[in-house]
Amino acid sequence: MRHIHYLIFITIFSPLLLSAQGNLLITPMRVVFEGPKKVQELNLANTGRDTARYLISLIEIRMNSNGSFERISEPDSGQLFASKFLRIFPRSVTLAPGEAQLVKVQLSRTAQLQEGEYRSHIYFRAVADIRAQGDPPKSRDSTTISVVLTPVFGISIPVIIRTGVPAVNVSLTDISLETKENVPPHLSMVLRRSGNHSAYGDINIDHVSEKGKVTTVGTVKGLAVYTPNLFRQFNMELEKKPGINYHHGKLRITYTAQSKGTVSDPLAQAELELH
Repeated sequence: MRHIHYLIFITIFSPLLLSAQGNLLITPMRVVFEGPKKVQELNLANTGRDTARYLISLIEIRMNSNGSFERISEPDSGQLFASKFLRIFPRSVTLAPGEAQLVKVQLSRTAQLQEGEYRSHIYFRAVADIRAQGDPPKSRDSTTISVVLTPVFGISIPVIIRTGVPAVNVSLTDISLETKENVPPHLSMVLRRSGNHSAYGDINIDHVSEKGKVTTVGTVKGLAVYTPNLFRQFNMELEKKPGINYHHGKLRITYTAQSKGTVSDPLAQAELELH
């Protein structure tokens, strides 16, 4: 019997899913260079039960208007790649179960940077060890074929370089709420961005009753609108909490910037009157 191994590559681009995919925990989930700092560190930890090896590289990614991602080789109009201004060390890591290691990201050739925002993504690709899957039992029958599928995980996180005076403005538009029986309410909106920087922050949805009672009914952490995108379509489910009537009162939507783990003033806020 002949055995054929197929490798299935699974790449996670969204930062909302990056905490621990493929038994690799990465912190922080994004790298931003602004100001005098030239070196930053990432902590990689193996949360699985087996030793794992990861190759580290820089790749380019486009954010589509619906928030999905796709890998590209040439920049879109207005997009600047950060990869040629970055160095990463080491370029591969092998982690035993429970082991952690630091990876350094260094800014280089800064004299060539023009004003604006540069973005690439650091890609951590698991190296498949077919032997770790166990050797198939030997057979004298060479007329049949056995297929073994081995998943190979890849995780990417954004790395951003910012130069010049920062300017970013965000507005929330095209807000609508869909309510149907026996399903959670569905909120849709468009985040519109202008300026020379990406927007990155948290969405918080409050229900405000007709008597003024405020109840949080939805939260999303780490929502980005990357340059050069001018808008991003976004939708989410809201919680069906006791006493909340989605046909009365209003929804207050707040988009708040994240800055080094702290909360800053809202980037944008809007309200939707419910009927």
